[in-house]
Amino acid sequence: MTEFDSEEQDRRGIPLDSALPDWLKALPDHSRPYAALARWDRPVGIWLLLLPCWIGLALMRVPDGFRWIDLVWVILFVIGAVAMRGAGCTWNDIRDRDIDAQVARTAERPIPAGDVTLRQAYIFLAAQLGVGFLVWLCLPFDAKIVALLAIPLVAAYPYMKRITWWPQAWLGFTFNFGALVGAATATHVTGATVVLYLGLVCWTVAYDTIYALQDREDDALVGVKSTARLFGDKVLTGIFVFHMTATALIFLGAYFAGAGRIGAILALAFLGHGMWQVSTLTKNREGFALSMFKSNVWAGAIILAGLTIAAIL
Repeated sequence: MTEFDSEEQDRRGIPLDSALPDWLKALPDHSRPYAALARWDRPVGIWLLLLPCWIGLALMRVPDGFRWIDLVWVILFVIGAVAMRGAGCTWNDIRDRDIDAQVARTAERPIPAGDVTLRQAYIFLAAQLGVGFLVWLCLPFDAKIVALLAIPLVAAYPYMKRITWWPQAWLGFTFNFGALVGAATATHVTGATVVLYLGLVCWTVAYDTIYALQDREDDALVGVKSTARLFGDKVLTGIFVFHMTATALIFLGAYFAGAGRIGAILALAFLGHGMWQVSTLTKNREGFALSMFKSNVWAGAIILAGLTIAAIL
C-alpha cells in the first residue's frame, strides 16, 4: 500500500496526485486507493462538472422563474456529478496508466503504483456508472437523449492528448455537456443554451490550459500534447483570449435567454476573475497553476449566481 501524504510534492513543488487530505486518510486502508482513483480528494473537478448542469437549468428558468421540482434536479445533478466525474477519472487512469507511470505528479496514482489492479479498476468503474445510470433513469425523456450524446465524448477523451494538441477543447465539450442536460431537464435546448455552452467550452480550454502548465516538462518528455505546450511562451495570452471569448459567448447566451443587464454584470465579473488569474500567473506560472485552476470554481459560481438572480427577479 502506498503511503499517502498530503505534503508530498514533486521536484518543482507541485503536489503529487498520490496525496490524500486528512479526512480521506481516515478511510479504511483498502478503500483509500479507490478514493484517489475517483479523485474524491479533489472536489474541484466535481464542481466543474456540476456547475454547468446547474447553469443550464438556471438559464432556462430566467424567463419564468424556478419551480419546486428544480430542487429534485439539483440534488440528482449532485449525485450524478460525483458518480460520473469519478467514473471519468477512473476510465482516464485505466487508459493512461502507462503515461501516468512516466510523469512525476501522477506516477503514484493507484493503478501505476499497483494499489489497484486493472480488474478492480474496471469493477469500480462499473459501480460508478451504475449510480450514474440510476440518476439518468430519473431524468425527463429529452434530458435522457441529450445525456446519451455525451458518451462518445467521454469515451474518447483519454486518447485526445495522443492525437491532437487540443485535448483541452475536447474536455470542454465533454465536461460542459451538463449545461445542455440541465437545459433539457428544465424545458429544452435552445439557441441561447448552445451559445452559453460554447462559452463554457472556451472557459474550460482556459482553465485546463492553466492546469496543464504543471506538466509541461513531463508531457514533452513522454509525448503528451496540450494547449499549454502548443501556446509555448504565449500561453498566458492564449489563456486570456479564451477567457475573453468565453465572456462574450456567456453574455450572449444570458442575453438571448432574457437575463439583460444582470447578464452583463455577471459577464464583467467573470472577465474580472479571468484577468486576475492571468495576472497572478505572470508571477509564477507553474507555482500558481494549481491554485488558479481551483479558483475557477468561483468563476463558475459567478455565472450561476447571475443567472439565478435573473431567474428569481
